[in-house]
Amino acid sequence: MTGGRALVLGGGGVTGIAWETGLLHGLAEHGVDLTGADLFVGTSAGSVVATQLAGGVPLGDLYGSQLLPPDGEIPARLTGWMVVRYALSYALPGSGAAKRARLGRAALRANTPSEASRREVFESRLSIKDWPSRALKVTAVDAADGRFVAFSQESGVPLVDAVASSCAVPLVWPPVTIGGRRYMDGGMRSVANVDLAAGCSRVVVVAPLTRAMTKAATPQAQADRLGVPSIVVSPDATALAAIGKNLLDPARRKPAAEAGYAQAASVAEAVRAVWN
Repeated sequence: MTGGRALVLGGGGVTGIAWETGLLHGLAEHGVDLTGADLFVGTSAGSVVATQLAGGVPLGDLYGSQLLPPDGEIPARLTGWMVVRYALSYALPGSGAAKRARLGRAALRANTPSEASRREVFESRLSIKDWPSRALKVTAVDAADGRFVAFSQESGVPLVDAVASSCAVPLVWPPVTIGGRRYMDGGMRSVANVDLAAGCSRVVVVAPLTRAMTKAATPQAQADRLGVPSIVVSPDATALAAIGKNLLDPARRKPAAEAGYAQAASVAEAVRAVWN
């Protein structure tokens, strides 16, 4: 895309969805409505929010849904051994794709819920089921060879499957089958994949997570390399406390959303300066 404004939404589990939604709703109420973006880029949790916004779902409705009780949802968790497996996959020599493929092979062998059950989650979670007319990129990684992909309307991939694959946290959730290939979380390449906004004239990044395996892969470093007005907004101390230690815990959804909404007041002017 040449010119235009991009909204890039990063990964961060169910609490990331909530915090992003709260922040965006709060910004809109402070007169900084980011839903008019020309391009939406979504990674993992951010793919859920980006898809809804690109599809025209009102922010108020999305925010209200984050305040509802978990209603029987079972929290998942990245265990200590999973974190070690992640670290080992990336610590060993090889290209970025080779490192991701190591983790992908472990993800393909992992004992997880079924693909069908996870697809049902996204069927119910997404208010829209078809690709919107507005530009949307949903990131994922091929679990077999580590190849990074950015699904779009032109990819011919069902939207629900694209989003489910972007959210398929390795070792926790099953990689998603698309066209005979298995795909996992796009955050395995970068927590926000800000570089997909290259060519846009202004970029706002909303990133629940900002750490990366290398400094060059952080959202801020990626945004800086774009060479255009940009800003990266991440959770403040209050929001981090509200989110808690388990990003996959539905019980933390409401406090995370409320913290994002409250944080909007402190960043609205800085975001406005970039967006407008």
